[in-house]
Amino acid sequence: MTFDELGLSAPLLRAVKEKGYTEPSPIQVQAIPAVLSGRDIMAAAQTGTGKTAGFVLPILQLLSATAPSHPHRIRALIITPTRELAAQVADSVATYGKHLPLKSAVVFGGVKINPQITALRKGLDILIATPGRLLDLHQQGEVRFNELEILVLDEADRMLDMGFIHDIRRILKLLPARRQNLLFSATFANEIRQLTKTILHEPVEVEVSPPNTTAERVEQWVYPVDKKDKSAVLRQLVVEKDWQQVLVFSRTKHGANKLAQQLEKAGINAAAIHGNKSQAARTKALAGFKAGKIRVLVATDIAARGLDIAQLPQVVNFDLPNVPEDYVHRIGRTGRAGAAGKAYSLVSADEIKQLNDIQQVIQRHLPREYVDGFEPDHEVPPSAPLRKPQVHGRAGQQQHKRAAEGQHTSRGRGSEGHNRPQQRNRRPGRRSVRPSLGGNTR
Repeated sequence: MTFDELGLSAPLLRAVKEKGYTEPSPIQVQAIPAVLSGRDIMAAAQTGTGKTAGFVLPILQLLSATAPSHPHRIRALIITPTRELAAQVADSVATYGKHLPLKSAVVFGGVKINPQITALRKGLDILIATPGRLLDLHQQGEVRFNELEILVLDEADRMLDMGFIHDIRRILKLLPARRQNLLFSATFANEIRQLTKTILHEPVEVEVSPPNTTAERVEQWVYPVDKKDKSAVLRQLVVEKDWQQVLVFSRTKHGANKLAQQLEKAGINAAAIHGNKSQAARTKALAGFKAGKIRVLVATDIAARGLDIAQLPQVVNFDLPNVPEDYVHRIGRTGRAGAAGKAYSLVSADEIKQLNDIQQVIQRHLPREYVDGFEPDHEVPPSAPLRKPQVHGRAGQQQHKRAAEGQHTSRGRGSEGHNRPQQRNRRPGRRSVRPSLGGNTR
């Protein structure tokens, strides 16, 4: 299928072509016609599947066919959990809508509010906002919702994780009852389904991949290593593999700062982004990373949501996330839009629970490799057997079939673990990465 067959207007098709896209992704094939028809949407798609264009393109078309906005009014509202994601969506709106006479703006905290107020006073067709700043602007009387036609909740699962549910409910009470609602989420957890009951009316449900499946084109490895050696192993990998651009995930803000400083001292250009950084600092770091001036960008999960970096070759989990679904979002930063990618996880013995939880969610055992000279004194225990996932419907049947066929496991079928090579004395000189030996589960 091509974009021409989705019913998009000539200006949008021109913008899509200029962007370099020729074929829509599965989520776009299903979502775009449904949005154009005026239906409410409940869509799930893993990170990097093109879901942003899946709602931006049809919204632009719907708004271009109706009357323009009035001062202080908005016609479409897109709510995102983070500043980075809001900026990314705003870029998409500007890119795809550049041949249309529509006005858009993005508002979030951490920057001056006056320019945002100026934009709102002129009236907007599309407003992209984070919940807190949106409520601030409403309380000041700078934004009104009585002409709102379309509401989008993007990354709804992350908004709930970050505690925005109360802000979302406050916003919903301010909106007109008659509107089109689009909800996009990486997963359809029970909390999300409960939320949809209060928002959506007879929605079209779109799910293009089984819940929590990882991108098929992302290769994944586990590197068992003692916690004290993680920083040295990361430096070794960056240098030995000649990584020029790598996104590294840290569980904490303090850990992200410390790691970035250690890399800088080792002569590797690095920067950290997290919630305590100013928006200016986060924007500067991200711009430097995209431009190739910064080799290593260390980020927390919340700050990394919404990062859209074309052709990002690899990501590293310096710490495993406490929430296993976050692993899926992390490695989804690479392998986007059909490109190949690689994901490496530095795992210490005390992270075996997180590793088992992740492998259970993605329904595969990750292969283990060791770095010469950094074999752990405290070995990561063998992986636990995989349990049959509790998934229903067509997606669940497909996922069960793959597990039964033994796909996506470290070797062969079932829940084989990993044999560790014999401990070798640490020695000076060049260290290299080598895979674990084959064999039986110990």
